[in-house]
Amino acid sequence: MSGPLQGVKVIELAGLGPAPYACMLLADMGADILRFERGDAAATRNESWDLLTRSRHSVAIDLKNPVGRDLILELCEQAEIFIEGFRPGVTERLGLGPNEVWQRNAQLVYGRMTGYGQTGVLSQNAGHDINYIAVSGALWPVGREGDRPVPPLNLVGDFGGGSLFLALGVVAALVHARASGEGQVVDAAMVDGSASLLSMTHSFLNAGFWREERGVNILDTGAHFYEVYETSDEKFVAVGAIEPKFYAELLEGLGLDAATLPGQMERDQWPELKERLASVFRSKTRDEWTAIFENTDACVTPVLSPSEAARHRYNVERQVYSIEGTVQPNPAPRFSKTPSTVTMAPQTPGSGTSEGLAGWGISEERRADLKAGGAFGQI
Repeated sequence: MSGPLQGVKVIELAGLGPAPYACMLLADMGADILRFERGDAAATRNESWDLLTRSRHSVAIDLKNPVGRDLILELCEQAEIFIEGFRPGVTERLGLGPNEVWQRNAQLVYGRMTGYGQTGVLSQNAGHDINYIAVSGALWPVGREGDRPVPPLNLVGDFGGGSLFLALGVVAALVHARASGEGQVVDAAMVDGSASLLSMTHSFLNAGFWREERGVNILDTGAHFYEVYETSDEKFVAVGAIEPKFYAELLEGLGLDAATLPGQMERDQWPELKERLASVFRSKTRDEWTAIFENTDACVTPVLSPSEAARHRYNVERQVYSIEGTVQPNPAPRFSKTPSTVTMAPQTPGSGTSEGLAGWGISEERRADLKAGGAFGQI
């Protein structure tokens, strides 16, 4: 194991999406995580497709079996962080809520990942990323002028507003717990996190710089210098030449004379300028434009598909992706003294039961008793 979180023990109750990704980040940074989920304790350890479960052992568990529940409570005595992603009240009904785990370990940080949070009129409602960012205000601004909002995959709610805030929250709470001896609940809600991501947008609104309309502002495709353009080979380039000096290099690369064009910040001229730039970009292929702008500060880059990106020479040189075997993003961010690493491939659910529990001091004889008691469930 390596990474800045080496030695930190974490219990994860398996869920979908945001909580597993937060745990993946912690595990890549060196945390020793046991992922408890429904699975086969005797399963062969084969590589799973689910990258979000990498770098930690998958332990089979039946949470409704008292023996399984008591095992988790026992392991809480060793852990510093506990993470769950169920609806509010579920872990309490299972006997694994904050009060139950704090009876075993008062210093434990209890991380909770939900869409709407632990309290409030929507807290018990089902939802997905699109619903959470709709409520937070993050979905409304994304889209073209005169068109409906466009869901930005599930990056803003699930992973940006959810996973990253949960990971930051539990690590911050761990610093406090180590100093004070007191654990606490980290209530990470995707509505809260995605609302926080709108801080700069609200700043622009407060200053009167941002119009509450889609596709007419500087960062939402309203501006001709912050846009995606199609090329002659039906591919795309991204343009982000906001600063005047970068904009000047953009015009130079396009062969346009700034003296013959309206000013960069004349907003009423943006639609016309966008059509002008679009016409020029359609005259060459994506790779031709990439070559023209490669060594400039015009902020023009090719729009790559995920599979193209993994093999782009910059990403290969910097090792942004691992492309040997399963293609996957490598750990981020990068630490100069305690590098993160992918310690193991994603596992078949339950296949890390023996090795994972052994690493936390559960002997072979004890594991046999747990199996006999139904702690690992029946497959």
